[in-house]
Amino acid sequence: MDMLVKLYELKPDATLEKRLADQDILIRRVLAPELKALTSWIEPRFGAGWAAEATVATMRQPPSCFIAVKGGDLIGFACHEATAKGFFGPTGVDVSARGHGVGQALLVTTLLDMHAQGYAYGIIGGAGPMEFYRRSVGAIPIEGSVPGIYRDMLAIATPSEVSDSEKPLTGKLA
Repeated sequence: MDMLVKLYELKPDATLEKRLADQDILIRRVLAPELKALTSWIEPRFGAGWAAEATVATMRQPPSCFIAVKGGDLIGFACHEATAKGFFGPTGVDVSARGHGVGQALLVTTLLDMHAQGYAYGIIGGAGPMEFYRRSVGAIPIEGSVPGIYRDMLAIATPSEVSDSEKPLTGKLA
């Protein structure tokens, strides 16, 4: 199910930013030369479809993909404008980095970028952890949005089961 977020009510979270800074985690916009490193990191964790969407987001000017980096290692990413105008996603955080605020920081940063580009509302397409989105940014379900824009998608484009793995994968940026 898709979810809707009021971007005009969203504010930066200084507490979350400090929490990440204390862990030496940096959230920043990806650079085009990092595309190969990004997609090579995404595909084994989340599948070819998400890597393709991240490619589209990275190739925009400015890129509409953000990354979380710790000690030179990529630990998460979030995109918007990858599959449709006004859509947030895909987004993913390495298993080893979950529970530390990385996903929430990527979400807020990306949605704030959407607002800065003129959107009043954002759509979280095919929202997985709906309670996370509700709690983090006040997202609400969009009734009747299943199967949504992802209907009839080719099987190879769907996220892989690797994303649910308990085994963390590591990867340095180029």
